[in-house]
Amino acid sequence: MFRKCVFLSVVMVMILSLFACGGAAPAEVEEVVVEEEVEEVVVEEEVEEVVEVVVEEEVVVVTPPSRIAFVSERDGNFEIYVMNADGSGQVRLTNHDADDNWPTMSPDGTRIVFVSNRDGNSEIYVMNVDGAGLTRLTDNPGHKSFPVWSPDGKRIAFISTRDKNFDVFVMNADGSEQTNLTGDLPLVVYPTWMPGGSQLVFLLLQDGGFQFCVMNADGSGQTLLDSGLPPGTVPSAGMFFSISDIGKFQMFFYPEGGGSDITTLDSGSALGEFPTWSPDGTQVASHSNRDGNMEIYVMDANLSELTRLTNNEANDMFPTWSPDGSQIAFHSNRDGNVEIYVMNTDGTNQTRLTDNSASDSLPAWYP
Repeated sequence: MFRKCVFLSVVMVMILSLFACGGAAPAEVEEVVVEEEVEEVVVEEEVEEVVEVVVEEEVVVVTPPSRIAFVSERDGNFEIYVMNADGSGQVRLTNHDADDNWPTMSPDGTRIVFVSNRDGNSEIYVMNVDGAGLTRLTDNPGHKSFPVWSPDGKRIAFISTRDKNFDVFVMNADGSEQTNLTGDLPLVVYPTWMPGGSQLVFLLLQDGGFQFCVMNADGSGQTLLDSGLPPGTVPSAGMFFSISDIGKFQMFFYPEGGGSDITTLDSGSALGEFPTWSPDGTQVASHSNRDGNMEIYVMDANLSELTRLTNNEANDMFPTWSPDGSQIAFHSNRDGNVEIYVMNTDGTNQTRLTDNSASDSLPAWYP
């Protein structure tokens, strides 16, 4: 924008006429006023509006693939390994001259509880999923086995003979408050948490046979499960060997007085052995020799609709559910030695995940 201002410049022009003749009066002075037009330029700056643009980044949550912990003797003794769910990326987590076995994953997938005799006696240990942070949880005489996490990850149930019998114990996840829940019962094995964590199921030797029993998490309310099948028969004389005692990962009966007639025992229950509930709590997977050899079965949680998933002359054992409930991993000696396999929950697409001359067993699936 331009603004016009007028300034008056007064120019005084004085014309002095001096006459040579004496005493003449001075001439009239004429004042000339010149009007100048001065343009004042005012520059109006154009201010550009600064627009702050906030770009919202899309956060992509990448869920890592689920993994499977397992036991292998490929390096000369039983150690804990982990692999991806497709069998790739097999990594050794423990490295000790002693045997490490029975890995079980915490519900949040951050820790592994397992059994080891590295300190001279079978004890329960816990470590991070990368093998770091090894901590001993138990420290007392007696055999320990079958450690299993409660659904909330705050407690661990396990079997111990510290009180001269096979009993179910429960302790906090840090090893504190170890409590015997079945001190008045004969031999018990295979403790398993029910969905919700308020009850435990275990296999009980009673009246000459095996049957499953359920109890509250504090040991009260011990009740036999009515499966509709008679309990498995146990010979009247002989000795029992637990899994870790002979390294065969199942329970055997050895005849009194010696001999080679070692018999694989089964509960006879509809739950089979080593029952494990699906993530949604609607199904139970287990292994059983009800058809002549150990096979994997699945049934509804109300113990109905029993379905056999594997069918071969070998022993298929210790099923574990994938976190999403769509697959089951297990170990089998169908190809000459014990290896880890996976299948869909209807028994289809049975695939071998490990392949070496050593034994790979006891899979434990985790997120």
